[in-house]
Parts: sequence; structure tokens; C-alpha cells
Amino acid sequence: MRKLLFIPIVCMAIGAWAAGAAAPGLPDLAKGKQTAATVCVGCHGPDGNGTAAGTGPIYPKLAGQHSSYLLKQLRNFKAAEGAVERRANAIMNGMVAALSDEDLRNVAAFYASQTLKPEVARNRQTIDLGRKLWRAGDAARGVPACAGCHGPAGAGIPAQFPRLSGQFADYSEAQLKAFRTGERANDPNSMMRVVAARLMDPEIKALADYAAGLR
Repeated sequence: MRKLLFIPIVCMAIGAWAAGAAAPGLPDLAKGKQTAATVCVGCHGPDGNGTAAGTGPIYPKLAGQHSSYLLKQLRNFKAAEGAVERRANAIMNGMVAALSDEDLRNVAAFYASQTLKPEVARNRQTIDLGRKLWRAGDAARGVPACAGCHGPAGAGIPAQFPRLSGQFADYSEAQLKAFRTGERANDPNSMMRVVAARLMDPEIKALADYAAGLR
């Protein structure tokens, strides 16, 4: 009987050891928090909710964003000039230059673990237009519904499409315009440049404001 009891105890111990051995491969939230506090805090705030209203076009909310999406963007910011998936931004390119891939994984996981303090839609006059484009798109112009990729509530899909709900409207507007001009081209097969090219400025503004109010 003692021998029989000994076997599962040993198996449990081995299992616990194996789990512990795998832990170093997981993101370290404590280290991610430290990177956020020393490198990112000035623009994105201590918890990824931004520093203040009105800084949205440059400094997006990162709290609650999918870690896989954040990690891809950070890697794209760090990519060498000429790389297919390089995302050019003078501030971010410099900020991530000295960070290792482990640092990027840790800080992406940290921000993903934070609670988003969402923005709100502020323009009642454009709500109907934003809602229509978000939910139904415009088939006549080949504009698909935003909800098809980002979800009805703007939650996105991990590793594929980012969360847009509660984001600074100014930031979302700036990014749509960057897709339209080709300034943002770090997703070679992305539909965003095609879609944005078919949207007019008032439509982009309406969509960005509508997404800010999604929950």
C-alpha cells in the first residue's frame, strides 16, 4: 500500500516540477510592469490608459488590448528599416530599440492584463453614420462592416484584430487616415488600407467616435 501511494506522490511532484520548469517561458508581468513604469509611462500612463484626454492621436490606450496584437506592433516598431512589417514611428522606434523580445512580451502581457478605462462617444450628430458603417458597412462602395472583424462591441479577436472599443477617437481617426495614405503599412495583407481608402473624412471621424463609445 505504501508503494502504491508513493507512485502518485512522485508523479505529482514531477508534474509540479515540469510546470515550474515551463514558467520561465511565460510572460513576466512584474517585469512588464517595470518596463511600463520606466519606459512607457510618460505616454501611455502607468496602467495603459493614456496620460490625459487630448493626447489620443499620439498615445493610444493599451489597457485591455490583446497581448498578441500589442506584441506584434511592438515587434514591428522594432523591426529594421526596410522590413516588410516595419511600423514607422519616430517615437516608438526609439523607445523599443533597446528592449529585448522578452521585454516586449512582458510589457505586452502587462498592458493586456490591465483594466481599460474607456472613452465615450462625444458627437451625437454622427452616431447614426458611425453605427451604420460599423454594423453594415457600405456594400455599394465595397466597404465591409467593421463588426465583421472587430466584433459588434469592438472587442476584436486575439492575434487577428485589435480591440477598438473605448479607444481615443482621435487616435482611431489618425490610424484610419494613416492606413488610407499608406503611412501605416505594417500588415502587407491587411484590408485596412483598402477599406480606409474608400472612406471620406467625415465617415472616418464618425466611425472613430462611435468605436470610442462601444462596450
